[in-house]
Amino acid sequence: MKNKVVKPIIFILLSTGCIITLPDVNAQENINFSSPETWIIGYFSPQQLSAKPHSLWYATEFDNYQYDENVIGKLLNFDLNNVSIKVIMGTWCSDSHREVPRFMKILTAINFPLDRVTFIGVDHNKFAPVDGYDTLRIERVPTFIFYVKNVETGRIIENPRTSLEQDMLDVLTEKE
Repeated sequence: MKNKVVKPIIFILLSTGCIITLPDVNAQENINFSSPETWIIGYFSPQQLSAKPHSLWYATEFDNYQYDENVIGKLLNFDLNNVSIKVIMGTWCSDSHREVPRFMKILTAINFPLDRVTFIGVDHNKFAPVDGYDTLRIERVPTFIFYVKNVETGRIIENPRTSLEQDMLDVLTEKE
């Protein structure tokens, strides 16, 4: 009698004991981007933004951004050979979540070489353990710093005045 009761219980436990319900990693609300465990701090590769958990916000904003074709055309005609850019952002920051993927879409549209873009991730205090970081004077993120022949020509800080692509064009053509 004991065997007749124990065998079905063991069978039920074994057949259901390995069923594990995992959280939906595609649901952004399950990820707390304010948690330091999700932050990217210091120098990083833009490919890291295309990987989870950051891809949850990055891909949507990149795919949905509609840039101004006329401004992109002007940027394509501009000599970008001596231009380099620093992108300082917080992977915890909603402004960075919005603006950095849009900026990357613009760089893709104008075929800007990513080896001339330096990405720096900061913590909530807007600090990064990067040599010379304090000389950048970062107060808000994201900050896009533009250099022509290694000389800073301007910045887009936190939110563009017009649009990212127009502000980029303005920064690059102001000193002409």
